[in-house]
Amino acid sequence: MINPWFFLSLVSNTARLSTALQILIFLPLTLATLSRQAFLLQSLLLSGHALIHGTMSWFWRSRALSVLQVPMHPFLLLLCFNVFSSTVSPVLLTAADWWGKALVFSGPLFIGMEGLSSLLVAQKIGQEGKKLVERGESYQFGMLIAAAVAYVSSAWWIVNSYPTAASTPLSSTLLGVALTAFVFLTVIGFVLRRTNVIESSSLAVFIAYNVWLCGFDQNSFTDPASSYAPLLPNILPHFQTLTNFVVNTLPKPVLIALLYRLMILHLASRILPTIGADSWDSEEGVDSVWDDRPTSTLTRILLTYRQTIFITVYSHLLLLDHSSQIWWRWMNIFFTLVIWSIELIVGSEDDAVTKEWKMD
Repeated sequence: MINPWFFLSLVSNTARLSTALQILIFLPLTLATLSRQAFLLQSLLLSGHALIHGTMSWFWRSRALSVLQVPMHPFLLLLCFNVFSSTVSPVLLTAADWWGKALVFSGPLFIGMEGLSSLLVAQKIGQEGKKLVERGESYQFGMLIAAAVAYVSSAWWIVNSYPTAASTPLSSTLLGVALTAFVFLTVIGFVLRRTNVIESSSLAVFIAYNVWLCGFDQNSFTDPASSYAPLLPNILPHFQTLTNFVVNTLPKPVLIALLYRLMILHLASRILPTIGADSWDSEEGVDSVWDDRPTSTLTRILLTYRQTIFITVYSHLLLLDHSSQIWWRWMNIFFTLVIWSIELIVGSEDDAVTKEWKMD
Protein backbone atom coordinates (compact mmCIF):
# COMPACT_ATOMS: atom_id res chain seq x y z
CA MET A 1 0.00 0.00 0.00
CA ILE A 2 1.34 3.44 -0.96
CA ASN A 3 2.17 5.73 1.92
CA PRO A 4 -0.26 8.72 1.71
CA TRP A 5 2.50 11.13 2.76
CA PHE A 6 4.80 9.81 0.03
CA PHE A 7 2.03 10.09 -2.56
CA LEU A 8 1.20 13.68 -1.57
CA SER A 9 4.88 14.59 -1.61
CA LEU A 10 5.30 13.07 -5.08
CA VAL A 11 2.26 14.92 -6.45
CA SER A 12 3.39 18.20 -4.88
CA ASN A 13 6.95 17.96 -6.19
CA THR A 14 5.69 17.00 -9.65
CA ALA A 15 3.39 20.01 -9.63
CA ARG A 16 6.26 22.31 -8.65
CA LEU A 17 8.46 20.92 -11.41
CA SER A 18 5.64 21.36 -13.92
CA THR A 19 5.18 24.96 -12.79
CA ALA A 20 8.90 25.72 -13.21
CA LEU A 21 8.99 24.17 -16.68
CA GLN A 22 5.91 26.12 -17.74
CA ILE A 23 7.54 29.38 -16.68
CA LEU A 24 10.78 28.48 -18.46
CA ILE A 25 8.96 27.81 -21.73
CA PHE A 26 6.00 30.20 -21.71
CA LEU A 27 7.94 33.45 -21.22
CA PRO A 28 10.40 33.10 -24.15
CA LEU A 29 7.59 31.51 -26.19
CA THR A 30 5.46 34.63 -25.78
CA LEU A 31 8.41 36.86 -26.59
CA ALA A 32 9.16 34.89 -29.77
CA THR A 33 5.63 34.42 -31.09
CA LEU A 34 3.92 37.69 -30.23
CA SER A 35 5.80 40.81 -29.20
CA ARG A 36 7.78 42.45 -26.42
CA GLN A 37 4.63 43.98 -24.93
CA ALA A 38 2.87 40.61 -24.96
CA PHE A 39 5.87 39.11 -23.19
CA LEU A 40 5.80 41.88 -20.58
CA LEU A 41 2.07 41.37 -20.02
CA GLN A 42 2.61 37.62 -19.64
CA SER A 43 5.43 38.26 -17.17
CA LEU A 44 3.25 40.69 -15.22
CA LEU A 45 0.38 38.19 -15.03
CA LEU A 46 2.69 35.38 -13.92
CA SER A 47 4.32 37.63 -11.31
CA GLY A 48 0.95 38.70 -9.95
CA HIS A 49 -0.17 35.09 -9.72
CA ALA A 50 3.09 34.08 -8.02
CA LEU A 51 2.71 36.93 -5.54
CA ILE A 52 -0.80 35.79 -4.64
CA HIS A 53 0.36 32.18 -4.41
CA GLY A 54 3.24 33.14 -2.12
CA THR A 55 0.96 35.17 0.15
CA MET A 56 -1.47 32.25 0.43
CA SER A 57 1.44 29.93 1.21
CA TRP A 58 2.58 32.32 3.96
CA PHE A 59 -0.74 32.02 5.80
CA TRP A 60 -1.88 28.57 4.65
CA ARG A 61 0.84 25.95 4.43
CA SER A 62 -0.63 23.21 2.26
CA ARG A 63 0.71 21.01 -0.52
CA ALA A 64 -2.57 21.48 -2.33
CA LEU A 65 -1.53 25.00 -3.34
CA SER A 66 1.26 23.63 -5.52
CA VAL A 67 -1.21 21.42 -7.38
CA LEU A 68 -3.90 24.08 -7.73
CA GLN A 69 -1.58 26.56 -9.45
CA VAL A 70 -0.53 24.16 -12.25
CA PRO A 71 -3.45 24.99 -14.62
CA MET A 72 -3.08 28.72 -13.97
CA HIS A 73 0.00 29.20 -16.17
CA PRO A 74 -1.54 27.68 -19.33
CA PHE A 75 -4.67 29.75 -18.64
CA LEU A 76 -2.62 32.96 -18.40
CA LEU A 77 -0.73 32.04 -21.58
CA LEU A 78 -3.97 31.50 -23.50
CA LEU A 79 -5.36 34.72 -22.02
CA CYS A 80 -2.33 36.66 -23.22
CA PHE A 81 -2.58 35.15 -26.72
CA ASN A 82 -6.28 35.96 -26.81
CA VAL A 83 -5.71 39.56 -25.73
CA PHE A 84 -3.12 40.19 -28.46
CA SER A 85 -5.14 38.42 -31.17
CA SER A 86 -7.18 41.60 -31.55
CA THR A 87 -6.95 45.25 -30.57
CA VAL A 88 -5.28 45.51 -27.20
CA SER A 89 -6.64 47.77 -24.48
CA PRO A 90 -4.41 50.82 -23.84
CA VAL A 91 -4.59 50.07 -20.12
CA LEU A 92 -2.94 46.66 -20.63
CA LEU A 93 -0.29 48.15 -22.89
CA THR A 94 0.48 50.83 -20.33
CA ALA A 95 0.70 48.24 -17.55
CA ALA A 96 3.06 46.14 -19.67
CA ASP A 97 5.27 49.15 -20.43
CA TRP A 98 5.48 50.12 -16.76
CA TRP A 99 6.33 46.53 -15.84
CA GLY A 100 9.11 46.57 -18.43
CA LYS A 101 10.53 49.76 -16.91
CA ALA A 102 10.35 48.21 -13.45
CA LEU A 103 12.30 45.17 -14.65
CA VAL A 104 14.96 47.36 -16.28
CA PHE A 105 15.39 49.51 -13.17
CA SER A 106 15.60 46.33 -11.05
CA GLY A 107 18.83 45.36 -12.81
CA PRO A 108 21.15 46.81 -10.15
CA LEU A 109 19.12 45.07 -7.43
CA PHE A 110 19.49 41.69 -9.13
CA ILE A 111 23.21 42.21 -9.65
CA GLY A 112 23.66 43.28 -6.04
CA MET A 113 21.76 40.26 -4.75
CA GLU A 114 23.77 37.90 -6.94
CA GLY A 115 27.11 39.44 -5.93
CA LEU A 116 26.34 39.52 -2.22
CA SER A 117 24.97 35.97 -2.32
CA SER A 118 28.05 34.72 -4.16
CA LEU A 119 30.35 36.34 -1.61
CA LEU A 120 28.26 34.96 1.26
CA VAL A 121 28.36 31.43 -0.15
CA ALA A 122 32.12 31.69 -0.78
CA GLN A 123 32.65 32.71 2.84
CA LYS A 124 30.45 29.88 4.05
CA ILE A 125 32.51 27.42 1.98
CA GLY A 126 35.62 28.88 3.57
CA GLN A 127 34.08 28.46 7.01
CA GLU A 128 33.17 24.82 6.44
CA GLY A 129 36.58 24.17 4.90
CA LYS A 130 38.28 25.64 7.96
CA LYS A 131 36.29 23.30 10.19
CA LEU A 132 37.41 20.31 8.13
CA VAL A 133 41.04 21.45 8.21
CA GLU A 134 40.95 21.48 12.01
CA ARG A 135 40.09 17.76 12.05
CA GLY A 136 43.53 16.65 10.91
CA GLU A 137 46.29 16.82 8.34
CA SER A 138 44.47 14.61 5.85
CA TYR A 139 41.58 17.08 5.69
CA GLN A 140 44.03 19.96 5.43
CA PHE A 141 45.79 18.29 2.51
CA GLY A 142 42.45 17.60 0.83
CA MET A 143 41.33 21.22 1.18
CA LEU A 144 44.63 22.46 -0.27
CA ILE A 145 44.21 20.13 -3.24
CA ALA A 146 40.62 21.31 -3.75
CA ALA A 147 41.68 24.97 -3.58
CA ALA A 148 44.52 24.33 -6.04
CA VAL A 149 42.12 22.62 -8.45
CA ALA A 150 39.74 25.59 -8.16
CA TYR A 151 42.55 28.07 -8.88
CA VAL A 152 43.85 26.10 -11.86
CA SER A 153 40.35 25.49 -13.24
CA SER A 154 39.52 29.19 -12.92
CA ALA A 155 42.74 30.17 -14.68
CA TRP A 156 42.07 27.72 -17.50
CA TRP A 157 38.45 28.90 -17.76
CA ILE A 158 39.54 32.54 -18.03
CA VAL A 159 42.30 31.80 -20.56
CA ASN A 160 39.91 29.74 -22.66
CA SER A 161 37.31 32.53 -22.58
CA TYR A 162 39.81 35.34 -23.19
CA PRO A 163 39.58 35.54 -27.04
CA THR A 164 35.84 36.26 -26.93
CA ALA A 165 35.53 37.89 -23.50
CA ALA A 166 38.32 40.41 -24.22
CA SER A 167 37.41 41.11 -27.82
CA THR A 168 37.66 44.89 -27.34
CA PRO A 169 40.36 47.04 -25.68
CA LEU A 170 37.93 48.12 -22.96
CA SER A 171 36.85 44.58 -22.07
CA SER A 172 40.47 43.36 -21.99
CA THR A 173 41.33 46.28 -19.70
CA LEU A 174 38.42 45.43 -17.39
CA LEU A 175 39.55 41.82 -17.27
CA GLY A 176 43.11 42.84 -16.36
CA VAL A 177 41.88 45.22 -13.65
CA ALA A 178 39.55 42.58 -12.21
CA LEU A 179 42.25 39.90 -12.03
CA THR A 180 44.81 42.33 -10.56
CA ALA A 181 42.32 43.50 -7.94
CA PHE A 182 41.46 39.91 -7.06
CA VAL A 183 45.13 38.97 -6.58
CA PHE A 184 45.85 42.02 -4.44
CA LEU A 185 42.76 41.50 -2.29
CA THR A 186 43.70 37.86 -1.80
CA VAL A 187 47.20 38.85 -0.64
CA ILE A 188 45.79 41.55 1.66
CA GLY A 189 43.31 39.06 3.11
CA PHE A 190 46.11 36.57 3.80
CA VAL A 191 48.26 39.25 5.45
CA LEU A 192 45.39 40.47 7.62
CA ARG A 193 44.41 36.85 8.34
CA ARG A 194 40.80 37.50 7.32
CA THR A 195 40.47 35.03 4.48
CA ASN A 196 41.79 31.64 3.42
CA VAL A 197 42.58 29.83 0.19
CA ILE A 198 39.20 28.10 0.15
CA GLU A 199 37.24 31.34 0.16
CA SER A 200 39.64 32.97 -2.29
CA SER A 201 39.50 30.03 -4.71
CA SER A 202 35.69 30.08 -4.59
CA LEU A 203 35.71 33.73 -5.62
CA ALA A 204 38.19 32.88 -8.39
CA VAL A 205 35.63 30.43 -9.78
CA PHE A 206 32.95 33.14 -9.51
CA ILE A 207 35.08 35.57 -11.53
CA ALA A 208 35.88 32.91 -14.14
CA TYR A 209 32.17 32.10 -14.50
CA ASN A 210 31.28 35.73 -15.16
CA VAL A 211 34.15 36.17 -17.62
CA TRP A 212 32.99 33.06 -19.46
CA LEU A 213 29.46 34.44 -19.75
CA CYS A 214 30.91 37.71 -21.10
CA GLY A 215 32.49 35.73 -23.91
CA PHE A 216 29.73 33.22 -24.49
CA ASP A 217 29.62 32.33 -28.17
CA GLN A 218 26.43 33.79 -29.55
CA ASN A 219 26.63 31.46 -32.55
CA SER A 220 26.09 28.46 -30.27
CA PHE A 221 22.35 29.15 -30.12
CA THR A 222 19.72 30.51 -32.42
CA ASP A 223 17.56 33.54 -31.96
CA PRO A 224 14.20 32.19 -30.66
CA ALA A 225 12.20 34.69 -32.69
CA SER A 226 13.77 33.54 -35.95
CA SER A 227 12.62 29.92 -35.64
CA TYR A 228 9.05 30.31 -34.43
CA ALA A 229 6.37 31.54 -36.82
CA PRO A 230 3.76 33.73 -35.09
CA LEU A 231 0.20 32.49 -34.68
CA LEU A 232 0.06 29.68 -37.21
CA PRO A 233 -3.47 28.77 -38.29
CA ASN A 234 -3.42 25.16 -37.07
CA ILE A 235 -2.13 23.50 -33.94
CA LEU A 236 0.10 20.71 -35.32
CA PRO A 237 2.78 23.08 -36.69
CA HIS A 238 2.66 24.83 -33.31
CA PHE A 239 3.62 21.62 -31.54
CA GLN A 240 6.37 20.89 -34.05
CA THR A 241 7.89 24.35 -33.78
CA LEU A 242 7.45 24.29 -29.99
CA THR A 243 9.47 21.07 -29.84
CA ASN A 244 12.18 22.68 -31.96
CA PHE A 245 12.03 25.78 -29.76
CA VAL A 246 12.52 23.82 -26.55
CA VAL A 247 15.30 21.60 -27.90
CA ASN A 248 17.33 24.05 -29.95
CA THR A 249 16.47 27.68 -29.43
CA LEU A 250 16.02 28.42 -25.73
CA PRO A 251 18.66 31.06 -24.91
CA LYS A 252 21.35 28.98 -23.21
CA PRO A 253 23.31 31.89 -21.67
CA VAL A 254 20.09 33.16 -20.11
CA LEU A 255 19.24 29.72 -18.73
CA ILE A 256 22.75 29.30 -17.30
CA ALA A 257 22.66 32.75 -15.70
CA LEU A 258 19.16 32.08 -14.37
CA LEU A 259 20.16 28.72 -12.88
CA TYR A 260 23.22 30.21 -11.18
CA ARG A 261 21.36 33.23 -9.84
CA LEU A 262 18.50 31.20 -8.40
CA MET A 263 20.88 28.60 -6.94
CA ILE A 264 23.12 31.20 -5.30
CA LEU A 265 20.14 33.09 -3.88
CA HIS A 266 18.72 29.86 -2.46
CA LEU A 267 22.04 28.93 -0.84
CA ALA A 268 22.43 32.42 0.59
CA SER A 269 18.92 32.29 2.04
CA ARG A 270 19.89 29.11 3.89
CA ILE A 271 23.00 30.82 5.29
CA LEU A 272 21.29 34.04 6.41
CA PRO A 273 19.76 32.63 9.64
CA THR A 274 23.25 31.78 10.94
CA ILE A 275 24.49 35.37 10.57
CA GLY A 276 24.82 37.12 13.88
CA ALA A 277 24.84 33.88 15.88
CA ASP A 278 26.44 34.28 19.25
CA SER A 279 29.60 32.27 19.73
CA TRP A 280 27.98 30.47 22.68
CA ASP A 281 24.93 29.44 20.68
CA SER A 282 24.64 25.87 19.57
CA GLU A 283 24.06 24.97 15.96
CA GLU A 284 20.31 25.03 16.46
CA GLY A 285 20.33 28.26 18.46
CA VAL A 286 19.39 28.86 22.09
CA ASP A 287 15.75 28.71 23.16
CA SER A 288 14.74 28.97 19.50
CA VAL A 289 15.84 32.60 19.38
CA TRP A 290 16.91 32.22 15.76
CA ASP A 291 13.28 32.49 14.70
CA ASP A 292 13.26 36.06 16.07
CA ARG A 293 16.27 37.25 14.09
CA PRO A 294 15.74 39.61 11.16
CA THR A 295 17.80 37.30 8.94
CA SER A 296 15.38 34.45 9.66
CA THR A 297 12.44 36.62 8.63
CA LEU A 298 14.28 37.63 5.46
CA THR A 299 14.97 33.97 4.71
CA ARG A 300 11.30 33.10 5.11
CA ILE A 301 10.30 35.94 2.78
CA LEU A 302 12.80 34.84 0.12
CA LEU A 303 11.70 31.22 0.28
CA THR A 304 7.99 32.04 0.36
CA TYR A 305 8.15 34.36 -2.66
CA ARG A 306 10.84 32.44 -4.55
CA GLN A 307 8.53 31.88 -7.51
CA THR A 308 8.02 35.64 -7.87
CA ILE A 309 11.79 36.12 -7.74
CA PHE A 310 12.17 33.37 -10.33
CA ILE A 311 9.79 35.06 -12.77
CA THR A 312 11.18 38.59 -12.35
CA VAL A 313 14.81 37.47 -12.65
CA TYR A 314 14.03 35.36 -15.72
CA SER A 315 12.04 38.16 -17.34
CA HIS A 316 14.85 40.64 -16.74
CA LEU A 317 17.43 38.31 -18.29
CA LEU A 318 15.25 37.71 -21.34
CA LEU A 319 14.89 41.46 -21.89
CA LEU A 320 18.66 42.01 -21.99
CA ASP A 321 20.51 41.79 -25.27
CA HIS A 322 24.00 40.27 -25.43
CA SER A 323 25.88 43.56 -25.02
CA SER A 324 23.77 44.55 -21.99
CA GLN A 325 24.41 41.19 -20.35
CA ILE A 326 28.16 41.69 -20.81
CA TRP A 327 28.14 45.03 -19.05
CA TRP A 328 26.02 43.68 -16.19
CA ARG A 329 28.54 40.84 -15.80
CA TRP A 330 31.46 43.27 -15.45
CA MET A 331 29.47 45.30 -12.94
CA ASN A 332 28.76 42.11 -11.01
CA ILE A 333 32.48 41.24 -10.84
CA PHE A 334 33.59 44.67 -9.64
CA PHE A 335 30.69 45.07 -7.22
CA THR A 336 31.56 41.76 -5.57
CA LEU A 337 35.25 42.66 -5.38
CA VAL A 338 34.43 46.02 -3.79
CA ILE A 339 32.20 44.41 -1.16
CA TRP A 340 34.89 41.81 -0.48
CA SER A 341 37.54 44.52 -0.09
CA ILE A 342 35.35 46.40 2.39
CA GLU A 343 34.77 43.21 4.35
CA LEU A 344 38.50 42.42 4.40
CA ILE A 345 39.95 45.85 5.11
CA VAL A 346 37.32 47.84 7.01
CA GLY A 347 36.31 44.96 9.29
CA SER A 348 37.00 45.59 12.97
CA GLU A 349 39.18 43.49 15.18
CA ASP A 350 36.05 41.94 16.67
CA ASP A 351 35.28 40.55 13.26
CA ALA A 352 38.57 38.69 13.25
CA VAL A 353 37.52 37.02 16.49
CA THR A 354 33.94 36.19 15.59
CA LYS A 355 35.08 34.99 12.16
CA GLU A 356 37.89 32.87 13.51
CA TRP A 357 37.19 30.31 10.78
CA LYS A 358 38.76 32.72 8.30
CA MET A 359 42.07 32.88 10.16
CA ASP A 360 44.93 30.58 9.31
